[in-house]
Amino acid sequence: MRKAFQHHWPEYLMEAAELGCFMISASLFTILLYHPSSPAFHAIPSEFARRSLMGLAMGLTAIAIIYSPWGKQSGAHLNPAVTLTFFRLGKVAPWDAVFYVIAQFTGGVAGVALVAAAGGKLLAHPSVNYVATLPGNGGPGAAFLAEVAISFVLMCVVLIVSNTQRFTRFTGLLAGACVAAFITFEAPISGMSMNPARTFGSAVLPQLWDSLWIYFLAPPLGMMVAAALYLRLKHVVACAKLHHQNQFRCIFCEYHARRKQPVAAEVTRRTVLPVSSR
Repeated sequence: MRKAFQHHWPEYLMEAAELGCFMISASLFTILLYHPSSPAFHAIPSEFARRSLMGLAMGLTAIAIIYSPWGKQSGAHLNPAVTLTFFRLGKVAPWDAVFYVIAQFTGGVAGVALVAAAGGKLLAHPSVNYVATLPGNGGPGAAFLAEVAISFVLMCVVLIVSNTQRFTRFTGLLAGACVAAFITFEAPISGMSMNPARTFGSAVLPQLWDSLWIYFLAPPLGMMVAAALYLRLKHVVACAKLHHQNQFRCIFCEYHARRKQPVAAEVTRRTVLPVSSR
């Protein structure tokens, strides 16, 4: 634990800051598009049009974070479900997974808290409601299934594109496109989270705990199923970064190299010892 923190604390802080920035962006754009005192709210009366703009804004935010220097170094998971899925795939060291998840939850809370400190009344207005993700008119069951579905699709896209050499550099663009599309079309069902830390960050200040179980269980379930299907098809997962074509260090490749070393040593021992004994 101590060794992991000493060597990888910059990546942990980056993950916290990245989700914090995402939550700040979500809060500000929701205030802009949905608060009754905002000129944009009156200029764009169509709910679908406002939701489409919100999707575009958050999709571009996600893309900007993924391709930022911090995102290129940390891998831009921004999401405990993503981190735990890559951990299940053997691409993230156990303590790195623990610290990433802690950082993501911390960043989610901090991002909302910063906006609340600067404009608490605006963020607390019922039309904004701390950008909370809550079930729509279909209820918790529909929200749960929808969260599983969109999380499944997102992880399928990430795994397929990031592990296809010709298209791997476009992983962040397609992940951002998924975020934009899901907010535009799926948000009325579940609020479009896919992210336990994102939902928790919005729930802390208004104390919205009733539906938290949906967003803690559904995203990891959907992503784990996508990962299992991907492996079932005999595909190989190269790395846990969403953007790997850069000069920044990769703590996931370091972990993968360390895991291979014992195997290589055992092969060497088995090969060399018989020869030396002659």
